[in-house]
Parts: sequence; structure tokens; C-alpha cells
Amino acid sequence: MKNEQRGGVVAPMELGDWPLMRNNIPREDLDAVIRFLSDGDPILTQSSHVRAFEREWSQWLGVKYSVFVNSGSSANLITLAALKERLGPGEVIVPTLTWVSDIAAVLQNGFDPVFVDINPRTLGMETGQVVARITPRTRAVFLTHVLGYNGLDDFLLQELSQRSIPLIEDVCESHGATFAGRKLGTFGLASNFSFYYAHHMSTIEGGMVCTNDPDLSEMLRMFRSHGMVRESQSESLRARYKTAWPDLNPDFIFAFPAYNVRSTEINAVIGRRQLQRLDERNRIRRRNLDCFLDHLDSRLYVTDFEREGSCNYAFTLVLREPNAELWGRIEKTLRAHRIEFRRGASGGGNQLRQPFLRRLFPEEYKNYPKVDHVHFYGCYIGNYPELETDKIEGLCRLLNCPA
Repeated sequence: MKNEQRGGVVAPMELGDWPLMRNNIPREDLDAVIRFLSDGDPILTQSSHVRAFEREWSQWLGVKYSVFVNSGSSANLITLAALKERLGPGEVIVPTLTWVSDIAAVLQNGFDPVFVDINPRTLGMETGQVVARITPRTRAVFLTHVLGYNGLDDFLLQELSQRSIPLIEDVCESHGATFAGRKLGTFGLASNFSFYYAHHMSTIEGGMVCTNDPDLSEMLRMFRSHGMVRESQSESLRARYKTAWPDLNPDFIFAFPAYNVRSTEINAVIGRRQLQRLDERNRIRRRNLDCFLDHLDSRLYVTDFEREGSCNYAFTLVLREPNAELWGRIEKTLRAHRIEFRRGASGGGNQLRQPFLRRLFPEEYKNYPKVDHVHFYGCYIGNYPELETDKIEGLCRLLNCPA
């Protein structure tokens, strides 16, 4: 498609509708589900396809164990539940820019959240603040890799290692992104992924918890399914519980007051197919992001995001300086051209401004100016492999001269 300009601005019809995500579950994936459903009398709940998807995901990511659940939020929930079971109550250091379920999981498991501001170049946690806020009550650092950018650095990893503080990585928005040539989600005690429709790959709804810790992986399998010991893959663990509780039916020993967050064979069938295309689709997304940031006016917008290792399913649009009038024109322009966006970037911006946290920390939101800038003067726009380069360039011309 060729863009014709009218006074330096791309006409609405030339950009067309621009949703946050398009064609993330193609016809061939749906056909695979139909074949699966048509094959005799298939098991629909968690079974062989779930186990195969877990193995294939572990191999792709580079970890030993993966546990498939029904959402990224459920991945957060059982990860923090297992952490609480292992380490007891205390504090968890969390981002101010993240999805609600990260902080919700901390609260739901009885931890005290400790907040930090963001690094504007990565949208992740300001690692100096993270280290400064570690106390004897710190049980973990729960770090979000925001919208495809890597949030790690050597300083943080070294400090956490020296202090024996577990790192939990939320990689729900950053499938395939790397740090020092290694995939995100392989650095911490555990990592969480989401396969929601708008993310890099989708199982409709779904999530994964990943770890190299064998004991944690068995605990997660039990937490996924009512706390049932029979869900563990460890024969010795199942035998220990059977011996310790001889009055119970071995099929119904509940070790923890846990949850039912299992997924289904249908979701796993889709996930296995999607994983085969993920690397190629991510390669295009990286190219798209470079095109977008390279063509934005750096006098108006932040364009010096830390792109090395990034893998973004969204274009991050943040004003370089606060300007309410300009931001109002940008939003009006995006709506006029039917370009879907989410103000505040990940999770809608500063989570401390949300009602559920304002009730607990009424004045805390005022202490984080960097995330507040993104909250009021930032958004994200969909990035998917079907986008043509000239369409991305046309969007940039539009943004560089908002009506």
C-alpha cells in the first residue's frame, strides 16, 4: 500500500482500522482444534496436549519445568502462593507500572507490597530503588518486563544473588525478549507468561509458570489443581504423603488450600501450533518497533527506549515533556483515524492511582513522578506482523503533526 499525503498528514482511509491485535489466532489454528474435536472421543480437560505444550514451551524458553494454567493472572497467583508457602509472610517489591494481577497476587497472598518508580528507557523498575528498598522482611522482587522491554541489569541480578533474594519475572508482555543473549524468564526463581489474545502468541486465555527448581515445580502443579498431591509428577513426593496420611484416599490428599486454575486440551492445541510460529513473528515485531521509533520525531516523543533484546507486541508512545494540550491533540488524532490505543501503557499507568490501592495507600501515588509521566502522557498502540512498513511510517507522520 502506498501512502498519499494531504498537507503532510496521512488521510484516515489510508491507515484504516488499527486494532491492538489482529489475526492472532488464524484459521489454520481453529481448523486444528476442529480436527482434534473430531478425532473420536477426545479428552478435553488437562491431559496429553497440556503436557506436550509444557515440554515444548520449556524447551523453547530454556527452563526445566513449565506449568500451564488458565491465565497469566493465575500464573501470578499460584507463584506467589507457592512463595508464601515456602518463605512465609513479608514484603514483596513490586512495580508501579504493571498489570493489576501482579500486585493483586501479592495482596491476595498476604504479602506487603513495596513500590518503586520506573526506568523511563525500559518502563521497568528503577533497579537502584529496588536495591535500596530491600529489608530483612523482603521475600522477593516481582519484576515486570513491560511491553516487550527487558527490565533486568547486572547490578540488580548481582545484588539479589548476594542477598539471596528470589526474583520473580513477569514476562506476560515480553515473550522472546532477552538480556545478555538469554531469554527473559530464565533468570529468576520463577517466571510467568500470559497467552491472552493480544499478546505475542495466544491460547485464547492461558498462562505458564516456569522454573528450574524441581520442588517449586511440584508445588505449583499442586497449587494449580486444588492442592491435590496426585497432581505432582514426583513419585517420591506422592509416596511420602501417602505414608504420612494413611487414613486418606491417596487420590484425594490436599496438601494446600489451593485453587483450580487448570487449562484445557483445546487451549494447549492452539498453543502448540502458535509456538511454532513465535520466533518468526517476533522477528517481524522487532523490525516494526525499530521502524516506528526511527520515524517518530524525537523532539516530541521518547525514542531512546532500550531496544537491545526487546520484543514488543505494542508500540510505546510517550511524550518527551509534559504537555497536556499536545497529548489531547494526539488522543483526538488517534481516535479520528480509528487507531486503538491504551493510555498509560501497561495496566493503565500508575497502579497506585487505582481504587484498590488508594484504599490501602491513600497518598503513596504522589511519590513516583516517572511513572506518573507515562500515566498522563503515554500510551501503546498495537504491533503485529501483518503491519506494512509504509503504514507504520504513515502513522509516524500523523503523530509528528497531530491535528
